[in-house]
Amino acid sequence: MSCTLREGQCWFIPVPPLPFFCVCVGVRVLYSRSMSSVVFSQVMDGSEWRAVAAAHEARAGRYADPFAQRRARHEVHPVEDFLFTYYTLKPGQFKRWHPGAGVILLDAPERASWRFYRLATEQELLEAGCTPEQARAQVDAASAVTVDVTDFVERRATALAFTHEILRNTAAKKGQFGCFGMHEWAMAYKSVENNIRHDYLQLRLGADGTDRVVEEHRIRCSHFDAFRFFMPQAAPMNELQPTRETQRVLEQPACLHANMDVYKWAYKLLPLVDSTLVMDCFDLAWDARELDMRAAPYDIRDWGYEPIPVETAEGKAEYVRIQRELSERSIGLRERLLAVCERYLPPLEA
Repeated sequence: MSCTLREGQCWFIPVPPLPFFCVCVGVRVLYSRSMSSVVFSQVMDGSEWRAVAAAHEARAGRYADPFAQRRARHEVHPVEDFLFTYYTLKPGQFKRWHPGAGVILLDAPERASWRFYRLATEQELLEAGCTPEQARAQVDAASAVTVDVTDFVERRATALAFTHEILRNTAAKKGQFGCFGMHEWAMAYKSVENNIRHDYLQLRLGADGTDRVVEEHRIRCSHFDAFRFFMPQAAPMNELQPTRETQRVLEQPACLHANMDVYKWAYKLLPLVDSTLVMDCFDLAWDARELDMRAAPYDIRDWGYEPIPVETAEGKAEYVRIQRELSERSIGLRERLLAVCERYLPPLEA
């Protein structure tokens, strides 16, 4: 359970509940140690948290273990490898459970040396509901640990501020559902001319058919990390010319890749956020990747996925139907992540 105490507003006028010092330089924010006060509202004993950790490992392992097995066999999967090869969280890290801020784990001395963890104090154990005898025993054994919120906020303030900004800006926009997944087609445009070949993937309509689809559609991709992979001849056809600098203002909640990236923003906040939230974001990213590849120009039936022919009216309707479902799911996940950001990094007043 996360804490409920909100920090004082560093950019607003109201007086904060605790004294603090804050210096803002662009999006970089420096905090004093007093700013990261946490309410410890849950204590988990060893048997309890180990059971939850095992359940998380099993949930994560359903995705990570097949990837690791394929990699050991030097095999690739065009749909299901992506979240482990494109994003930076390694399978072992992905399977490691974190309770999130505001939770004290008993009998967990091995975690005291983990990054952004620390030993819980006797006072914190008492505040969380331990008896004096329990609190003293855990302190004497150096075995009660918790997330070190202060250390995380001090070291990751810039990342925390950027994550908050991009999530907030995306959440504030209206979803645009008219792209029909054409970004994947733009990445395969003029494949013969550009000598682009995939040994394990074939273009469903062939090279000429793929080129015609691109030329007959409006290309309106708002996501920089898709646009940067466009073939050179396709890039000028895009109605937007996104850059890394404009990413924070162009992202919008219908975009499949922006919704996959909710997973990225979640794991970058580990261990401040709990692993359940990270996994919920991963599930969304997994389903978004499936739609992304089903609507792509490739024939992926041999991999167990039925293509969605977005070059047809029926295919477009099916794409948008699923896209809307994914966008709706992303709303709640962004809200949960924003709640964590705003608890520890008050937002800049617009």
